[in-house]
Amino acid sequence: MTSLYTRLISGAVFPVQERLKKHTTVAVRRGMERSQWWDTDRLEALRNDRLRALLTHAGTFVPYYRQLFTELRFDPKTASLADLSRLPFLTKPLIRANTKALESEQAVGLARFNTGGSSGEPLVFYIGRERVSHDVAAKWRATRWWDVDIGDPEIVVWGSPIELGAQDRMRALRDGLMRTQLLPAFEMSEPKLMAFVAAIRARRPRMLFGYPSALSLIARFAADKKIDLRSLGIRVAFVTAERLYDEQRQQIADAFGCRVANGYGGRDAGFIAHECPEGRLHITAEDIIVEIIGPDGQPVQAGQSGEIVTTHLATKDYPFVRYRTGDIGALGTTRCACGRGLPVLDRVEGRSTDFVVAADGTIMHGLALVYVIRDLTGVASFRIEQESLARTRVQIVPGPGFVDATEHTIVQGLKARLGSAVDVAVERVASIPPERSGKHRYVVSHVRTL
Repeated sequence: MTSLYTRLISGAVFPVQERLKKHTTVAVRRGMERSQWWDTDRLEALRNDRLRALLTHAGTFVPYYRQLFTELRFDPKTASLADLSRLPFLTKPLIRANTKALESEQAVGLARFNTGGSSGEPLVFYIGRERVSHDVAAKWRATRWWDVDIGDPEIVVWGSPIELGAQDRMRALRDGLMRTQLLPAFEMSEPKLMAFVAAIRARRPRMLFGYPSALSLIARFAADKKIDLRSLGIRVAFVTAERLYDEQRQQIADAFGCRVANGYGGRDAGFIAHECPEGRLHITAEDIIVEIIGPDGQPVQAGQSGEIVTTHLATKDYPFVRYRTGDIGALGTTRCACGRGLPVLDRVEGRSTDFVVAADGTIMHGLALVYVIRDLTGVASFRIEQESLARTRVQIVPGPGFVDATEHTIVQGLKARLGSAVDVAVERVASIPPERSGKHRYVVSHVRTL
């Protein structure tokens, strides 16, 4: 049963915050809660209308697409979902080469984002208020599928510097009102894990949110220490940003006595899919078109694996059209038993983030090493492989601006986290081949954790 406080926060406080930010989150979420029950034809009509609007805007106000459509003799005003295949894919190298040209001439208040991505290739792009509103609304809708809401007590185990760097007074006040507590996932030593468990027991959250690797590590730690977390009243653990393995799902469910809801997406591609209580990953179809393509760049049949390509319909300010995510997945072949008309992803493959272990035994999220490298000038791509406690190897594809001092910065940055005596070997290579899944892993550790 939803508490009076939660109803106040989700029904009044959070909407006021969104209006002050000039976001339309509340209206978008309400619309999504209606459209999720629509049949396929009605949903497809909505998607066609929104696609035409996005492409028409792009062809008029976005320099990159204005030139592209002219060269292709492509008329966005008559476009439909079936016409998407006439457009080329949008890739990370294309975005890097056309960062400014992808910005709408009518865009106002764009926010700069960057991501290392699971390919290890840093990417800078921009997001407008429309995109933020729709992404937050999609996540909010999925949260409510599990009978929890904004304002319910929440523990977030996360590692992004965007979140961790925002803990000023206003953010602290907001988190206090929303009853959200952030636990940094970078360092997962035994004292830190004990503190995390204590924080969770004290908060008694209704929901958890974080990396599956981090939550499963906390779960294993609690189980090893025979600490009971099942009686806290946790209803659901939302996990995202990494591939969720069956073993992790079971560990989290067993330790916290709750269901586990997987989510798939990213800062670049948006919130693509969320798991419902029936266990299916529903695509945010009102906002995101998902194509699955084979090695030849052509669509594959539902149920077959291929690369996930997305078009985000709420990106007029900075369009993402046929964006190659680099992830591997497959569309579902059957409708979900929950009754929602939203299409489903049967699986998402080839996406994971490792933990690494410092020489003194401290366990850290792999992103702690990624952030040392990803924004350095001259690093085109990279891969970090922890071969042992004593040695870590870094493969670097040098780009313009890479100098010897860059290599020194990498070595010193990794030593600061792993230990001064650790041998950090930097290897300059022409390219970094992907794994069999087609996806690059930017951190791989061969050192066993707990």
